[in-house]
Amino acid sequence: MEDRVTLTPRTPHGTRRRMARDVTVGGVRLGPRPVVVAAGGEADLDALAAPGGAGIVELRADLFDPPAPERVEAALVQLRGAHRPVVFTARAAAEGGRPMPEELRAELYRVALPHVAAIDIEIASEARVAELVPRARAAGCTMILSFHDFNATPPRQVLLALVDRARALGADLPKLATHTATLDDLHTLLEVTAAARADGVVTLGMGPFGPLSRLVLPAAGSLLTYGAAGTGTAPGQLPVAELAALVRRLFPS
Repeated sequence: MEDRVTLTPRTPHGTRRRMARDVTVGGVRLGPRPVVVAAGGEADLDALAAPGGAGIVELRADLFDPPAPERVEAALVQLRGAHRPVVFTARAAAEGGRPMPEELRAELYRVALPHVAAIDIEIASEARVAELVPRARAAGCTMILSFHDFNATPPRQVLLALVDRARALGADLPKLATHTATLDDLHTLLEVTAAARADGVVTLGMGPFGPLSRLVLPAAGSLLTYGAAGTGTAPGQLPVAELAALVRRLFPS
């Protein structure tokens, strides 16, 4: 399928080989210029549906009040009318989402699959991942398996192990988002991005160095960079129109 990622194994020396095929999400090719993702929840639906420079939109179902399946599905139908690929996530509370029963979260993913180009779920949600991977494959959805740390940036080897774990669980794209309070934190994410980029990776900083990370990490190889469609879904997001303008200016087409 055109929106699949073909992975190649590590060489005997532990380095990664070049990706055998392009990475695409819903027909949008990722790279060499980073693709801007407009992120938002229920309050941001109009902004998500409007043109704003983003190539992809992300809908956060945990930001609905309440996150009823019929409301979420109606929003996804609305966003499909904007003719941009939609990434869907119902973020777990342990990684920054609003709390909800796990049974409801599972139902939201099932409802979303027919309407979206990709789903994003935490690496740590292994039982849910095991259920969703075959369903996503059958629906032609790209699997983004993510990790979020709102307090710190873990060491390089911990983050690279998370990338490998995501791959083992069936990720098309691993995504790492960490709190970047210092230049050392940002440097760690730069190293991880450079080490993992050959197979496709997404990295993001949150917090004080979050805005800078949304441009520096794509320069190191992160395939996606996220901006706020409205009020924002994570600390350190730039407004999507501002981010898109900077990407157009700073990255060659």
